[in-house]
Amino acid sequence: MTTNTLLAPFNHPFQAPPFNEIQTGDFLPAFEEALKQAKEEVNAIASEDSDATFTNTVEALEFSGMVLSRISDIFFNLNSAETNDEIQKIAQEISPRLAAFSNDVLLNESLFKRVKQVWENRKSVNLSVEQQTLLEKSYLKFVRNGALLDSDGQIRLREIDAQLSKLSLQFGENVLKDTNSFELHITNENDLKGLPNSIKEAASQEAKDRKKEGWVFTLQYPSYVPFMTYAANRELRKQLFMAFSSRGFNHGDTNNEAIVLEIVALKKERAQLLGYTSHAHYTLERRMAESPTRVNDFLDYLLSKSIDAAKRDVQQVQELAIKDGISQIERWDFTYYSELVKQSLFDLDEELLKPYFELDSCINGMFETATKLYKIQFKERNDIPTYHPDVKTYEVLKEGKHVSLFYADFHPRKGKRAGAWMTSFRGQYIQNEEEFRPHVSIVCNFSKPTSSKPSLLTFNELTTLFHEFGHALHGMLAKGSYPSITGTSVFWDFVELPSQIFENWCYEPECLELFAKHYETGETIPNEFIQKIQKSAQFQEGYQTVRQVSFGLLDMSWHQLNEDVPSNVATHEKEHMKAAQVLPDVEGTNMSCAFSHIFQGGYSAGYYSYKWAEVLDADAFELFKEKGIFNQEVASAFQNHILAAGGSEHPMTLYKRFRGQEPDPDALLRRAGLITE
Repeated sequence: MTTNTLLAPFNHPFQAPPFNEIQTGDFLPAFEEALKQAKEEVNAIASEDSDATFTNTVEALEFSGMVLSRISDIFFNLNSAETNDEIQKIAQEISPRLAAFSNDVLLNESLFKRVKQVWENRKSVNLSVEQQTLLEKSYLKFVRNGALLDSDGQIRLREIDAQLSKLSLQFGENVLKDTNSFELHITNENDLKGLPNSIKEAASQEAKDRKKEGWVFTLQYPSYVPFMTYAANRELRKQLFMAFSSRGFNHGDTNNEAIVLEIVALKKERAQLLGYTSHAHYTLERRMAESPTRVNDFLDYLLSKSIDAAKRDVQQVQELAIKDGISQIERWDFTYYSELVKQSLFDLDEELLKPYFELDSCINGMFETATKLYKIQFKERNDIPTYHPDVKTYEVLKEGKHVSLFYADFHPRKGKRAGAWMTSFRGQYIQNEEEFRPHVSIVCNFSKPTSSKPSLLTFNELTTLFHEFGHALHGMLAKGSYPSITGTSVFWDFVELPSQIFENWCYEPECLELFAKHYETGETIPNEFIQKIQKSAQFQEGYQTVRQVSFGLLDMSWHQLNEDVPSNVATHEKEHMKAAQVLPDVEGTNMSCAFSHIFQGGYSAGYYSYKWAEVLDADAFELFKEKGIFNQEVASAFQNHILAAGGSEHPMTLYKRFRGQEPDPDALLRRAGLITE
């Protein structure tokens, strides 16, 4: 009998996943066996005869189902980064079963009785801070997932969770299908006016890959964003914009309107079943923000400080568009004319910057930045299997000792969802006195090299690279005992601090001079370019702040519903984004139906956390600026109290330990130039 690769010991260096041996057909039988093992492990804990203790109950539960977790991490990461019809079919089949198993655990009466016993006796035993955190998280996980419900309530909860699992997958698949199914095929070179040569070359290569003449633009970000930024042809900008902004909002099989309403209704019902007013109340109980009121007040405060600036930003762009005979600027015009305004104000052309941001050099630069801050080194490894030839692997070391594996996957392809994210194939933990170091990955969608040029990043893409690597550092430098509270396993509105703070180094000459060198001449980026980057950092911050706040308002509007769910997605969206609207509505477009962050990812009632974390990162980076951006004392404190600490304590406790004070919301507004004090 052939052993399933996913169930056998991983024999590659550092127990890396054997991607070169895994067949898609391995997953379903591996899930079957791993589920069986996990159930047996949980039942053994629940039926233990001796009195419940932290060790034989809470800790044992923490380390149950490790094989299942390993397989799930591999599978669902592939479903995001290298999916296909077969993987998506397995995901649709296995997701409800995983949700059911999770419910089996959390609704296991005997098991909860033992966890509850440990919780009630917690003051009579000597637990470390980390153990206290794990116990609290474990106990509340049961309570927040129906352990106190009667049998009818528990049955309904199981039904809801199974439905939500399938619906979120379907939502994401529909968005991906709409993204992949559209192409803008151009055969007349006049229609490319305004586009930089590098973008035209990439579009030409895309056409050749599709066996077509001319140029092809897609809804993938490296293709879509440059076209919207530089293409002079207004009608084609509109065509591309409409396709992008109507994903999931159409009359075909990929329409997400009914799915959105069903997800929202189920989340509301689930929260109220558990005794909460709304899904937002349920979610925010375990966040730094703690309540919908505090989130709404936070968003309203940011909106009040930025809306006038946003209107001025739009007016500034409108005034330029009028010169081209455009009396009313539309959404497909804004990015194009914004870029022209930016160039006129700062003489800063992204295309002039790109030659200094060659991808491999930028990777080396982010590595060197991390080395200077945290004394870690990166060594490329060619003996670690990957799931696609584009993926590179590195060993992370400190003082010659292994710290982590790091996977880097940078270019778009058909089986990969849009955007950028950090994930892991294994977290950090200690089991049976053996430490298991993490396997961390970042996934982005940067332009591929062409026949004449390497992959060159825009400055925005550079900050995206540093952002995701900040998440990776959070995972790689983890130092704790329990996988559910190490690394990035922190409150959701705290998780963006390590990523967003790392973006700040992209604006600092001391950092840029390490790696920003012209890919042809080797010339270091001129200081005048750096000054322009810094001066332009506050460009249209009013508009950008309002835009992010509008997404947060939309998210909260869907998830703090406590009565009837709206019947019309578009009407609800229009009403609740109105306060932050600075550009005209466009009929036939919709944000909600492609809002994967909140309907497929984990950001439901949590999108505000991007701005929340910007407050944290602006406040924290002020200390680096004060002491020096590579100051070892500050870097060491950030590593010890933020990166290494993970979720071992409440995030505000950790932040104050690092900073010496609670974060100041006005730090963000100062950095954005929206207040002066």
